[in-house]
Amino acid sequence: MTVLSEVLKANEAYAASFGEKGALALPPARRFAILTCMDARLDPAKYAGLSEGDAHVIRNAGGRASDDAIRSLVISYKLLGTKEWFVIHHSDCGMQLFDDEIMSGLLDTSLETATIDEKGWHDHGTGPGSIHGHFIKWHTFKDLAASVVEDVARIRSHPLVPATIPIYGYYYDVKTGRLVEVPEATKIGAARS
Repeated sequence: MTVLSEVLKANEAYAASFGEKGALALPPARRFAILTCMDARLDPAKYAGLSEGDAHVIRNAGGRASDDAIRSLVISYKLLGTKEWFVIHHSDCGMQLFDDEIMSGLLDTSLETATIDEKGWHDHGTGPGSIHGHFIKWHTFKDLAASVVEDVARIRSHPLVPATIPIYGYYYDVKTGRLVEVPEATKIGAARS
């Protein structure tokens, strides 16, 4: 079963009322960027009050400060003028449910979708699998606040990130919809002149 027809139908309706959005400027109007998780429960436009054209939103599994995420943030600043960045992880994140060893082990067995229960992860696939999962750093974590601190610190210390950009550290609570500051992260991310 595919959702292709649903997506194309929704796009037709969206395009029909697109109007002035085609005139939005390339740089984000509110001059900030958010690095956050790809989790479907997170809607950065809603939790941060964004309209189209307001901000850059960079998403990956866990909202981690990977090399590619930092690449996007540097482009956001250097070429498109963002002046503030947010790192926003979230509660109940799937990246806390496995580690590199579990993921590579599951991929060794098969490339089909695994399941989880109270006893852990299970692969029901028939194979073939692949050894290539062992060569990827999956950027999992156990402690939510510590992961925000770690990512803000990694971005702050990156040689291509200017000290003048403030980097705020938060997590999104999936049960309440609130952003919760991680003070240690925001302190590390404070702008310096």
